[in-house]
This record gives sequence, C-alpha cells and structure tokens, in this order.
Amino acid sequence: MTLVRRRRHQEALKLSLPRLAQFRHQTRLPAPTLLNNPDSPGIENLEKLSVLGHGTGGTVYKVRHCRTHKIYALKTLRWDQSMTAFLHEAEILKRVSSEFILRCHSVCDTGSNPDSDQCFVMEYMEGGSLHDLLRARARLPEYMISDLASRVLQGLHYLHSMQIIHRDIKPSNLLINGNGDVKIADFGVSRGWPGVKDPYQDSCAGTCAYMSPERFDPERWGGDNANGFAGDVWALGVVVLECYMGRFPLIGLGQKPDWATLMCAICFGETPKVPETASRELRDFAGRCLEKDWRRRATVVELLSHPFVSRGSDGGGGNTNVEMSSTVLPT
Repeated sequence: MTLVRRRRHQEALKLSLPRLAQFRHQTRLPAPTLLNNPDSPGIENLEKLSVLGHGTGGTVYKVRHCRTHKIYALKTLRWDQSMTAFLHEAEILKRVSSEFILRCHSVCDTGSNPDSDQCFVMEYMEGGSLHDLLRARARLPEYMISDLASRVLQGLHYLHSMQIIHRDIKPSNLLINGNGDVKIADFGVSRGWPGVKDPYQDSCAGTCAYMSPERFDPERWGGDNANGFAGDVWALGVVVLECYMGRFPLIGLGQKPDWATLMCAICFGETPKVPETASRELRDFAGRCLEKDWRRRATVVELLSHPFVSRGSDGGGGNTNVEMSSTVLPT
C-alpha cells in the first residue's frame, strides 16, 4: 500500500472520521507478530486529531494519547486488503529497530468484528515527507541531498543486513521529523528474510516510477538472478536526482509518467543524464546508483564511503537538519 502524506488544514477535523469508540480491541495476531511492548500505546487511548494522508488500502491519521498527550501516526488498513500482506509487514516492523527507520509502537485492530480494519501505531513525523518538502521547495541544495542520501543509505544498510529489501524507496516513503532527521517508512511491499513467505512474489510490487530495470524487465536485465538489494540503490539514485532537478528525472518535461512511458525510459532509454551544473561528486554518485546493469551498480556499502555522502557534514552552506525541520508542515 502506498500512503501519500498530504498537508491538511484544521477543516480536516470536520471530516466524518470513525468514532474513537470504535477503536477498542487489541488484535489477536499469531505470535510473535504483535508488538508486545508494555509501554506501547493502546488503540483505546488514542484520540484522532486530523487526516495525514490517504492511500488505496487505507488512511493515516494524526492521533494523541489521551493520558500521556504524546502524538502518534495511526496507519489503518482496510480488511479487504491481503491478510498475508498485513501480517508480513507487521512481522518486519516487529523486528526492525533503527534510528533510520520509522518506529512502529504497536499493531492493533479497530474492533471485535472479524472485518475490522487493522492498524499500525507509528512514530509521528512532524515534517511530513520528502515529497511534501519537494513540493514546497522544488529543489534542494546539494549538502541537504548529501545528508539525506547518507541517512537513507544507513537505513538500507541496516535493512539489507537483516535480509530485508524495501522495494518502494521514493519521496513519499522518506519521512522527516521535527529535528530534520529522515527515516525510511512503509514496508507494505518489502521482501523479508529467507524462510518468510513473500506475499508479493511479483517483481513489480511497488511504485513503477522508481523501479529498476531488472524489476521492470527481468528477462532483459537478468532480474531473475538479482539479489534485490540493487533495486533499492537504483530507487535512491532516482530520488537524489529528483531532489537536485526539482522534477521526476527519468522522463522529459510534459511526458505523462504512465506504465509504458516509464518502462521505455527505464529499460530501453539511455542512462539518465545528470545536469552539468551538479558537482562532480553528485554526478558520479547518481551515475553509480543508476547503472542499468544491476551487476555493475554500486552497493550500499560502497556508496556509504562515496565522497558525495561524506561531504554532507562538511559545511556545504548551512545546517541540514535545521533547514529540514524549518519546513515542517502546519498541523
């Protein structure tokens, strides 16, 4: 499920939201899927404040804990979505713990009815998503892109070390907190470790605009033999280039990003060109991410030591976290 966080005004509180009384029961999921942290916020103690975003499978709300007054994000999934996919995402969220990954506090349901919606109580990110930031600023300076790339790479390094492939790295799944820290979110189409059933056997699970050639066309680009990790690197390269150019970089201005256009550009088009106005470090970094042959594409470990990433904290024009947090959306 793809959830796109969008700016909401106070009028959002007038929407016909499900009543709090409907959120009463902890889900009884097969162990060890449930997050059994005694300090986790129970769904019965959460008050809805506003809508943060909608997706094809559910809605994300801003909620407040009635006793502690802490703010969380409540991600609800409609029960008509795959139960296997829900349990798969819950299992991944239960196992991950990193400062570079959005934290899940608990997994709940919205009632005793078997058809009740399922919920994730997530860490609230005041700054919205990178998608929101790009809409507000259009382009980012290189030192901010460098810091963002560093945090995403560290998150991917952590995930890949656990044999987890995200498969949906894109601006709307990179969230920003009040300190300007970027974290990876949404494991709805991720692939887990060996031995865990993958509900998305189809290589095209995820957002096609950020898919690598081997995922779009496995036969042409040897995707059947790819380990999957390289696909996350490609997606990061697209994001980095999008941050610099201020638009989706793989197709021309005015082109409609439909499936056929994207497949032609990604699988049959020339290697994406980085503008000459970019620094040599950024051009090389993006080029190594966007190598069409996944066997020649840089790995996460290699990119972590790339000069473009290491220069992010070298004072390239401002304090990255301060500038990220200064674009926090009104709530």
